[in-house]
Amino acid sequence: MNTRTLSITAIALWLVTIVILATMFVRGNTTTGSDDRTAIVLNTPERDLVLTEMRGLLTSTQAILNGLNRNDMKLVADAARAVGMGSAADVNPSLMTKLPLSFKQMGMGVHHEMDALADAAQAGKSPAEIQGMLSNTLSTCVACHSAWQLKAAD
Repeated sequence: MNTRTLSITAIALWLVTIVILATMFVRGNTTTGSDDRTAIVLNTPERDLVLTEMRGLLTSTQAILNGLNRNDMKLVADAARAVGMGSAADVNPSLMTKLPLSFKQMGMGVHHEMDALADAAQAGKSPAEIQGMLSNTLSTCVACHSAWQLKAAD
């Protein structure tokens, strides 16, 4: 095999690999769900991690509402910041390839919105403004839970 043929073969394999990885990044590891939603197929530890993160968002949402009810903007800011982008920083790249692009966009959007909510609380925005922001964020949560389910592969 000459150098030119070897080079073309290497480039072709590289391009095929890029296309496969890009497809995985967009589509994720999905299948038809048991209801009208699309199932994201993860191994048990990955599924547990995603569900733990979701429970953390729910716990923080309750703390934000508690803080708004008590007019305690420090509690609001702390609860929101706890689930902001800082909490999503160490996600395993292998897990990220299994999550569909729109799921990742929704999830990262929620983390960004929680940081914005924390900033608003620290800036002295009114409880009504912050409640409106939280309502918009929860709309994303509802949309995500309406579209996706998590399925354990093993």
